[in-house]
Amino acid sequence: MVKKKKPTVLQPGSTIAIISPSTGLPHLLPDIYDLGLRHLRETFKLNVVEMPTARMHPDELYKHPELRAADIHQCFLDPAIDGILCSIGGYESIRILPHLDSEIIINHPKLIMGFSDATTFLSYFNQLGLVTFYGPSVMAGLAQISHLPSAYLDHLKAMLFGTSYPYVYKPYEHWTQGYKDWSILETLGECLSFQSNEEGWCFLQGNSVASGELWGGCIEVLEFMKGTSYWPSPDFWQEKILFFETSEEKPSPMQVGYMLRNYGMQGILSKIKGIMFGRPKDYTVEETMELHRILQQIVRDEFKEPKLPIVVQVDFGHTDPKMVLPFGCRVELDPVQASIVLLESPFCDVATIQQ
Repeated sequence: MVKKKKPTVLQPGSTIAIISPSTGLPHLLPDIYDLGLRHLRETFKLNVVEMPTARMHPDELYKHPELRAADIHQCFLDPAIDGILCSIGGYESIRILPHLDSEIIINHPKLIMGFSDATTFLSYFNQLGLVTFYGPSVMAGLAQISHLPSAYLDHLKAMLFGTSYPYVYKPYEHWTQGYKDWSILETLGECLSFQSNEEGWCFLQGNSVASGELWGGCIEVLEFMKGTSYWPSPDFWQEKILFFETSEEKPSPMQVGYMLRNYGMQGILSKIKGIMFGRPKDYTVEETMELHRILQQIVRDEFKEPKLPIVVQVDFGHTDPKMVLPFGCRVELDPVQASIVLLESPFCDVATIQQ
């Protein structure tokens, strides 16, 4: 069993490094990027340093995955850097994995957070033992802080600066599918219209409490990893709760089903303790209902796991506001109470309060 490595908790005055491991959007859209940096400095009271590739031209960034990997190495090696945040996602960060030195990563644990395409290295680092964080990026989720519900800021501060544990996740009262045009300065940082979240998340199945360690990410990005040496070994899946979400590419409900079915064919669905599914971006009500039907059909009917808890419409991924999910930390799913509880601290220096 791989030994779990947890980072040190952040505090006001900590230094955060910004990386661009996927695409060069900070170069193309500097205003929304700078707005996110300003919130880190002013709202969270963090010091910010930008790594050499953070604002690199997209063409150069694409040509040099080794430089992106070098930035990650430097972040972990530099004792003055306390945490690492992604500027934005993308589509090919998997190309940096062969350039990464696992010893550097695991021997210098510190907070690293992103979502979407960051699934590649966040999930890989967690296989090495590091607790990593699936949460907002600078341009998508942090730049919009002042236009999102106040509960979101409270949640981010609790997750980054530490709180008491167990920590009970709560559905946000309102949510949005996306953001206004980043090229228009007058509405910079504003979101599209908000929708009420009266029903919160929903358990499709399960009738008893289950707990396990979080692992997952963007389900499409995880497809990039299957069949590679960066995919988990068969014995990795025991005691896991998988969390999946879909991107702005909007795979159809049936396509998501194809991806999930592969987990069943690998024998994974019989080993895990539960599944969390994020609210799918840009789905209609009818598409969402079809997705839920397909998820349950595959898990319950095809792979005969009617008791495996499945909770859907959870607030993480490509809609906002987002929950932060720490890879490798234990969560509890309670279908009866419709609750999701983080049972342990993701940090090495914040005590967990026993229930």
